[in-house]
Amino acid sequence: MGFAAYRAWTTGSTSINPQTVQLTKQGATLFTIQLGLNLVWMPLFFRLKRPIEATVDIVALTGVTGYLTYIWSQVDTVAAWSLAPYLGWLSFATYLSVGSSTGYLNGWNFADKERDSKSSDTGSGFNKDYVNQAPKRE
Repeated sequence: MGFAAYRAWTTGSTSINPQTVQLTKQGATLFTIQLGLNLVWMPLFFRLKRPIEATVDIVALTGVTGYLTYIWSQVDTVAAWSLAPYLGWLSFATYLSVGSSTGYLNGWNFADKERDSKSSDTGSGFNKDYVNQAPKRE
């Protein structure tokens, strides 16, 4: 990721073509967004054990990185191709995250995260809240 960012930035920011410079700036913004999404994924998945939220995060991360690869392919093809292993890893991590959010891959049991709801809506049959979930306002 670092090499791709360096390569795209040094190639694109020194270009005399204004469209290439604009694409480089757009890529730098996307790179910053994907770094933030990447930073959030690990605590969501491992520390907080929130695989559904982590799956949403990693799907967004994979999409942003795919679009970043497309943008940087217009600036520097070497920078774009150097993101290919990262996209491969993100695809595998997405598979793991989706498999974990269903409990299929690792047998996670989220029963320890459930508690009885204090909601007055008992007729629906859905009277469970989760420990990390904000209480419902009535």
